[in-house]
Amino acid sequence: MSIVIAGGAGFIGYTLAKCFLEHQHHILVLDNFCRGRREFLESLNAASITIEKVDLSDEQQTHAILKSWHASHPVDAVWHMAANSDIPAGIEDAHVDLRDTFMTTFCLLQAMKRLGIGNFAFASSSAIYGDMGSDTPLREDMGPLLPISNYGAMKLASEAMISAAAESWLNRAWVFRFPNVVGTPATHGVILDFVRKLKATPDELQVLGNGTQQKAYVHVADLVDAMCFITEHAREKVNVYNIGPSDSGCSVRQIAETVVRRVSPGAQIIYGTEGRGWVGDVPKFSYSVAKLAALGWNTSHASADAVARAVDEIAAQEQA
Repeated sequence: MSIVIAGGAGFIGYTLAKCFLEHQHHILVLDNFCRGRREFLESLNAASITIEKVDLSDEQQTHAILKSWHASHPVDAVWHMAANSDIPAGIEDAHVDLRDTFMTTFCLLQAMKRLGIGNFAFASSSAIYGDMGSDTPLREDMGPLLPISNYGAMKLASEAMISAAAESWLNRAWVFRFPNVVGTPATHGVILDFVRKLKATPDELQVLGNGTQQKAYVHVADLVDAMCFITEHAREKVNVYNIGPSDSGCSVRQIAETVVRRVSPGAQIIYGTEGRGWVGDVPKFSYSVAKLAALGWNTSHASADAVARAVDEIAAQEQA
């Protein structure tokens, strides 16, 4: 098969590329390398992977690269993993998420339509649900959906574009709603942030918020396994699935304490006073994965297990 991974130089895209290489697929990775790193992919040392630097929010550039690849390697599916990963930056400047989170989706779909590529796998987010409180598990059929960040709003707008495309020309779409994803090679996220803070100031760890924020966490290896399972088994026109563990999540306090034990035992943890880390942060949510379980996929790893594994991996990555 010929697969395109947009945003394939990030840690999710890299793990996805590894999986596809094991199945002998030809892969085209498109990335602007804003956060993703070319060396992640080059370390795979695979002749069947091609890496192109591209601004996916540029419609002409995206179409030209896809057209060239599709002519020699007819594309089976486009996997769209690219987006702005800095939610506070998108709150500060809405153009960030308009460009990196929505226009990347728009331009990829436009190029696919012109070239007759019919299958689209999309990395969405729990941020599309907004803040519905922690008592009600978030289900795929819930509404109305009222995001509280520009990132969540542009992910939801992307889902709407995919739905409209499926009505008129797209053959099949898979929409994966992620919780918090952890693992390596890490390029951003709370664990990497904590590890780097402790390397800089080993005696203390400053934490945004009061530590009570609690969310579901899934390891990137489990996430990729779930995405591949969904594309193999979910055969509706548009397939929307929450991915994650079935537990109630892991608190920021638990994450901070786990990182301190691994990186700098005895360091003082200094918490903020707010119940959330930043504007647009959903402090607590409960994630329903009943639909995915009914399809036949479950993870045996709880949020705390995913976090503990990722802390060890990221500490080793950062030589902490």
